[in-house]
Amino acid sequence: MFSWALWDWGSAAFNTVILTFVFTVYLTEGVAVDPESGSTALGVALTIAGVCIALVAPVTGQRSDAGGRRKLWLAVHTALVITCTAGLFFVQDDPSYLALGLVLLATASVFAEFATVNYNAMLLQVSTPATIGRVSGFGWGMGYFGGLIALVIVLIGFVQPDVGLFGVTAEDGLNIRVVALFSAVWFAVFALPLFAFVPEAPSSGEPLRHALVASYVVLGKRLAWMWREERRTLGFLVASAIYRDGLAAIFTFGGVIAAGTFGFNPSEVVVFAITANLVAGLGAFLGGRADDRFGPKAVIVAALFGLVLVGSLLLVLPPGKAAFWVCGLTLAIFLGPTQSASRTFLARIATPGKEGEVFGLYATTGRAVSFLGPLAFSGFIAVFGTQRAGMGGIVLILLVGLIAMIPVRSPDRPAEPTEIPAPDPG
Repeated sequence: MFSWALWDWGSAAFNTVILTFVFTVYLTEGVAVDPESGSTALGVALTIAGVCIALVAPVTGQRSDAGGRRKLWLAVHTALVITCTAGLFFVQDDPSYLALGLVLLATASVFAEFATVNYNAMLLQVSTPATIGRVSGFGWGMGYFGGLIALVIVLIGFVQPDVGLFGVTAEDGLNIRVVALFSAVWFAVFALPLFAFVPEAPSSGEPLRHALVASYVVLGKRLAWMWREERRTLGFLVASAIYRDGLAAIFTFGGVIAAGTFGFNPSEVVVFAITANLVAGLGAFLGGRADDRFGPKAVIVAALFGLVLVGSLLLVLPPGKAAFWVCGLTLAIFLGPTQSASRTFLARIATPGKEGEVFGLYATTGRAVSFLGPLAFSGFIAVFGTQRAGMGGIVLILLVGLIAMIPVRSPDRPAEPTEIPAPDPG
């Protein structure tokens, strides 16, 4: 279990440092001709990556299930993410390197999502029915803490000082390029224990269709069967896609709102991000235990209700820094449990041997509606004329997801055996 969770700790270097806080900012601010064109190009690159994920993720999960090669494909995709991340070292702060940076970043994000499909599917291999919630929460918490520590090392060691560790300076963007190497090494080191100590999943028993087109035929039949026999799964995939896009919008636009509406300077935004990661990690740990006791649906509904309530308060409270600190950290408390319980909900209702395929669909449905959060945020700003109103759009998405989640039936929770059976003499 600990080895499995360390993968999440390591992958946070890509998700937090490269994709969210450091390297994407470097591409748009330092490499591109201007921030506007850089942001547009980045959006196009990540949109293409999202389409690739939506089209291919279910099939990759299905094929790894059928072949009993879940860990193998996790290793392949992890290695590709690490390779692309290390390749970002060659992206200098000159517009001629922008295309290289975008291709590497988009490619890494695709393989990171493919890796996550198989990683999530392994949850049942490292937990029991009685501990699945706390194990999932432990993994999410490790991811938050890993991202926090990696971010602190990067900021103190390379980004902020004029001369960083190993004499690194900002000439040719070297301080940020070295961050890419650091992130690649971080991910590689902490991913290794999973491959050493977590066993491979058994085959689902279905023949592996070697032709990729045939895999889509199998997927179509599987979806038709789910519509007839597993509508709860489909209902959850739809509801979670909506509210997860609201969660993504909080991550994406939280810093923008902090700076534009509540007066945070860049350093204060980073300090808040570090603190929020810490709080979200603690929330994930506590939410995992609540998951095992009350079930994942209760945790999801309660956390979404908290997010809607606190997000609404941000719309009416005076726009001071203290208000954002209190409400923002309260939002962070609910983020971890929502993400963790969503993973356990799906793991509990997935057909045995089909976990990879179902988590592939989980990734696909999330990508299919990934426009909702940005559209609601920008739409509310356009209608009401203030950046703060954009938070109302995010709250609306979370509320719709909460309403869609309420009718979804909770998964059954089989009891853990109270006695260890005697060994079979045979």
